[in-house]
Amino acid sequence: MATTTINIRTDSDIKERAQTLFAQFGMDMTTAVNLFLRQTLREQTIPFAITLHGSGVSRTANVPKPGGWEGKIEMAEDFDAPLEDFKDYM
Repeated sequence: MATTTINIRTDSDIKERAQTLFAQFGMDMTTAVNLFLRQTLREQTIPFAITLHGSGVSRTANVPKPGGWEGKIEMAEDFDAPLEDFKDYM
């Protein structure tokens, strides 16, 4: 697998605190970022709630979650047939 480099900017305190936390999980910053990226791709959404805070009200952002199973799985017409065979056996 070919790799590439991503450069990001963040507050030095945030970086230090994140590195400390990730170390407690047994991972480094690269592993944590890759985990985030892979989970984002797997779920096809940000893997945590994003909220908007304003006027004392917290609302979950309307982040669509494409890629669900709805409409992609169909039940076979004879889905219950093996169950019926089992009932006859019993």
